Amino acid sequence: MRYRVAVTGMGVVSPIGRTVHGFRDALFAGRSGIGPITTFDPATLPTRIAAEVKWDGELMRDRKISFVLDAAAQAMKEATRAGTRPSGDGGLGLGLGLELFSMDDLAAKRRGRPVPEPIAERAVYLQTPSDLCVSMLADRFELRAPPLTHVSACAAGTDAIGSAFRMIASGRRRWMMAGGADSMINPLGVAGFCSIGATSTANDDPHRASRPFDLRRSGFVLGEGAGVLILERLEDARMRGAEVHAEIRGYGASFDAHGISEPHPAGRGAFQAMSRALAEAQVDPDQIDCINAHGTATPKNDPVETLAIKRLFGRRAYDIPVCATKSMIGHLIAAAGAVEVIAAIAGMKAGVVHPTINLDHRDPACDLDYVPHTARNHPQRFVLSNSFAFGGQNASLVLRAGDD
Repeated sequence: MRYRVAVTGMGVVSPIGRTVHGFRDALFAGRSGIGPITTFDPATLPTRIAAEVKWDGELMRDRKISFVLDAAAQAMKEATRAGTRPSGDGGLGLGLGLELFSMDDLAAKRRGRPVPEPIAERAVYLQTPSDLCVSMLADRFELRAPPLTHVSACAAGTDAIGSAFRMIASGRRRWMMAGGADSMINPLGVAGFCSIGATSTANDDPHRASRPFDLRRSGFVLGEGAGVLILERLEDARMRGAEVHAEIRGYGASFDAHGISEPHPAGRGAFQAMSRALAEAQVDPDQIDCINAHGTATPKNDPVETLAIKRLFGRRAYDIPVCATKSMIGHLIAAAGAVEVIAAIAGMKAGVVHPTINLDHRDPACDLDYVPHTARNHPQRFVLSNSFAFGGQNASLVLRAGDD
């Protein structure tokens, strides 16, 4: 038996909003969250801008842990608004980066200075392991099933949601908490992307630095944050009176193994991920009403994603609104897919496609309808959300409006 899978809770921490409502309103308004880096002094780096989360109060030294705990609490609060918790033991699926140690701890150790106290009792000396987020979430929300941790770079958040969807659809779990978290706005993270020329150096005009599909795009802008969803069987959600925000209908993944930092030039992996998601959802290309693009604003990714969309949808590709959330929040790496799924659901619920800002000069190779500058009213029943990662890791989700 295959079960339908509902989204009954959402939580987000992003550079343009720390609640779903705040995030949604900023998206529809086309507000940029990009500015000068403040988490460290980037003066010696070619890129000195990023999309940082504005946070009041104390943050854990590993910023992404604070972000994901907050987003998860939001999602759980919303999912339990009907007064009951989802049925049975919950599982956890989380997309994360690959940080292996704290730079501050390493520097202190090498200089003979005391190492700061660990951020949790279980933290290994000199380390902030990626699975610490999973452990803390499992403890806080009593998630007893074995967790699924995804480290597929920019596709990790989407892979986490897709894998959780399949666990529920197949009957292996009644409900799951799923999403992604990341924060690479640190000397190692920013310098690493600078070293391969992946990030924008438009330091004097940060709000306009992220320019997906624009002829003058020069690279992505690093962001940070977290997005978390509560997924459960649709029949369980209805029985307990929970609000259904959307339904996950299909998930597709691929690995084209073409290059570490560039997609396959023919869009092979992107095409496979999208087509597999539609096949699992049993949705025809003619039924897709909007595409939330990966849209990184890198010279190679944007035309390749455009090419893959045209290959899948044919002439109808020109009639489908395509939006790039990263134009406003930058690239959240492992958290990107989860936060962009929330953006897609928010737009689907409101009947609004958020804009792709900074699209001033159309690239002839990027000739689709990217909804430039201003949000557009547009009813949406099925939406496709894409995440295409470094190393050729690709993931797509088909979402359906939760109206029946």
